[in-house]
Amino acid sequence: MRGIYTSVNDIRKRVFAEVARLSYDYKDGDLSQMEQIPYRVIPGEVSTYRESVFLERAIVKERMRLAMGLNLRKFTEHAPVSEGAQECVKPEKYYQPPLINIIKFACHKCPDNVVRVTDACQGCLAHPCKEICPKGAVRFENGRSVIDQDKCIKCGKCVSVCQYSAIVKQERPCAKACGMNAIRSDELGRADIDQEKCVSCGMCLANCPFGAIADKAQIFQTIQALKSDTPVYAAIAPAIAGQFGAKLTPGKIRSAFKALGFADAIEVAIGADLCTIQEAKDFVEEVPEKLPFMATSCCPAWSAMAKKLFPEYANCISMALTPMVLTGRLIKKEHPGCKVAFIGPCAAKKLEASRRTIRSDVDFVLTFEEVMGMFEAKEVDFDKLEEVDCMHGASGDGRGFAVSGGVAEAVVNCAKEFYPDREIKVERAEGLADCRKLLAMAKAGKYNGYLLEGMACPGGCVAGAGTVQPIAKSTAAVNLHKKVSTNKHAYQSNYKEVLRDIEE
Repeated sequence: MRGIYTSVNDIRKRVFAEVARLSYDYKDGDLSQMEQIPYRVIPGEVSTYRESVFLERAIVKERMRLAMGLNLRKFTEHAPVSEGAQECVKPEKYYQPPLINIIKFACHKCPDNVVRVTDACQGCLAHPCKEICPKGAVRFENGRSVIDQDKCIKCGKCVSVCQYSAIVKQERPCAKACGMNAIRSDELGRADIDQEKCVSCGMCLANCPFGAIADKAQIFQTIQALKSDTPVYAAIAPAIAGQFGAKLTPGKIRSAFKALGFADAIEVAIGADLCTIQEAKDFVEEVPEKLPFMATSCCPAWSAMAKKLFPEYANCISMALTPMVLTGRLIKKEHPGCKVAFIGPCAAKKLEASRRTIRSDVDFVLTFEEVMGMFEAKEVDFDKLEEVDCMHGASGDGRGFAVSGGVAEAVVNCAKEFYPDREIKVERAEGLADCRKLLAMAKAGKYNGYLLEGMACPGGCVAGAGTVQPIAKSTAAVNLHKKVSTNKHAYQSNYKEVLRDIEE
C-alpha cells in the first residue's frame, strides 16, 4: 500500500514523531512522558479506527515500544509501558530478536486461503464454476453458487471461469506478501511469524491493512547519539530520491540532516560504486571456472533467503561488502571515532547491521518513514533549508542500485570497461517468491555462467517497507537523480583507490 497515505501510515508517523520528541527532550533519566504519548496520538474519548479508544491506545503503546527498540509486553501479564525503557538511553543498544513483530490484539484474523462466492453471482444457466470443480464443492441454492468449504481444495478453477468475477480467493495480505511462507496462524486464528523462515524483508508489515505488524526502530538511540559529543554521520541510501517530497531536493538533503543534528550526510551510492567494481572483478575471475553463477549481495533479505533455502550455493552469493558497509567503513576511515547511521528504505538492513561483523561499521539503521517522524519532531521546514552541492559525487550507476535491475546494469557496465572481451549474461528477479524460483532454476543448471540479481522488494529498494512515496514515482526520481550525476559509471568513482583499504 506504499504511496497511499492511510490511517495506518498516519499513526506510524505520529508514533515515530512522538518517540523522536521524547528522545530530543530526554534528560536526567526522565521517561515519564511515555505514559502521555498514547493520549496525544489517540486523543479524545471516542474511537476513530477500532471498536474501542482503549484498544487503539493499547496498540499505540506497543507501537511506541517497538519504535524505541523494546520488546512487546506479554499480553497475559501486567507491565508498565515503560518497562525496560531505560535500556533505550544507551546509544549502543542493538536490536533484540525478533525484529519484525505482530501486535496480536491488533490482528484482524483475516481469512486465509478461502474461496468465496460474492454478491456479484448472477446464478447463470451455464454455471461453469460447478462444472469445472474437480471435487464437487460447488452447488446451487436459490439460484446462487455455494461452495462447500470442507470439499474445496482452493485450486482456483472456479475463480478463473466465472465471467462475472463473482468468485474470489481470499488470502491473508501479510501471508500473500511473504515470499518465504513465514506467516502462519496461531491457535486463535491470528497471524504469526515463523522466525526461522523470516528474513526481515518487511513486506508483511507494508501490506497489513490493519497495521498489526511493525518492526523495531532505533530512533531514540540515534537521537541520544546525536546529542552526545561524538559526531554522527548519516549514510543516505540512493532510494532517498523524492522520498520526502518535492521540497526536499537533492541539494537540500545535507542541510536537512544537519538540522536533525547529524554532522553531515554522505550518499551510500559511493559504496555502491565500490561494490560494483568488486562484484565485476569477482564475477570475471570466478564464473564459471570456480562458481557456476554469481548472485549479487547488496539486498540482505535476498542474500539471507538464498543462504537459508539453498545453503549448498551460499558461496555463489557475492562476497563483496554491501554498499551500506563500504560507505560506513569509508566514513569511519575519514572521521575516526565517529558513529554512522544508515538511512534507507529497508527493514532487513537493520538485521544486517546487527551482525557482530558489521556493528563496528554501522551503528544505527533508520528507515525513511522513521526519519520523517524525526523531521516532524524537530519541525524542520524544507523551504528554509540551504541548497548545497548534490551530495558527494556518486555515479549514476551507483544511484541506480535503488531500482530493480540497477545493480546488474552497474556490474555489467563496469565489467565491459575492465574486461571488454567478456560477455556477461544477466537474469534477475524481484520479490522473494520469484527470487526463490530464480535460484531453483539456477540450481537446476539453467543459469550457469550468469550474473543473478535478486531484490526482495518488488520494484527494488524504492519499494522497501520503510519507504514513503509510490514506487513508480520513486523510480522516476531515482532515474532523474542518475542523470545529474557527475560520473555515469561506477568505474569512474573518485573513491576506488581506497577500496582495498576499507575491504580489509
